[in-house]
Amino acid sequence: MADSKDPQQQDFLPGMVPSRGGAFRRRGIYLLPNLFTTAGLFAGFYAIVQAMNGRFGEAAIAIFVAGLLDGLDGRVARLTRTQSEFGAQYDSLSDMVSFGAAPALVMYEWALKDLGRFGWIAAFVYCAGAALRLARFNVMIGVVDKRFFQGLPSPAAAALVAGFVWLAHDNKIPLGDWNLQWVAGFLALYGGLTMVSNVPFYSFKDVNFRKSVPFWALLLIVLGFVLVSSDPPIVLFLLFCAYGLSGYVLWALGKRVRPAA
Repeated sequence: MADSKDPQQQDFLPGMVPSRGGAFRRRGIYLLPNLFTTAGLFAGFYAIVQAMNGRFGEAAIAIFVAGLLDGLDGRVARLTRTQSEFGAQYDSLSDMVSFGAAPALVMYEWALKDLGRFGWIAAFVYCAGAALRLARFNVMIGVVDKRFFQGLPSPAAAALVAGFVWLAHDNKIPLGDWNLQWVAGFLALYGGLTMVSNVPFYSFKDVNFRKSVPFWALLLIVLGFVLVSSDPPIVLFLLFCAYGLSGYVLWALGKRVRPAA
């Protein structure tokens, strides 16, 4: 005999809610935050297409653009009070494309395909690490201390990989120099494994941007923009290298990601 569920406990399709009369009516989704998420997804897809066409500089820049948009969609949703479960799931799927599949494929097409088995294994480890990192992040929301990420965030790992591609491509460094293929392979492995590690990385989520700051703080921000604009590939890659190593410094100092209070 088939099991029957109470109508009040029935599982409904996303975007569909029951009305008082029992009929289904459609529930809309919030446009503004999902617009940013869609733009980030497009940037990740564009990076894949450009890598397939051999335009690796444009592909790397597109991944950075996706990272910028990913940092905006959640903040826009919170500021406009348009958070939703649909938006959270859509953002996670978009991140898998932009910060999981896209960096792995860009790196593979640029350098790793010449390394044979090691090359595609390194690309897969990175891609799988991003998927596992995103899945763990979704189930750990509200469980761990929000001041620290557990493992390297996928946008930072993507920036580390894309930054290396952009740096080498912009400076026209041949792949044969300094064994760049192997450096790229180990960088992909580092990013993939660090994403699924328990190493703590500062999240900057406890920074209050509404709080007044001294004048010198604004001056530092201006100097930061000047520094990045002087040579974006080199400066951004070094910044994300520093962030990618910062977690291990915190780990060595005894910092651990603890459950939320």
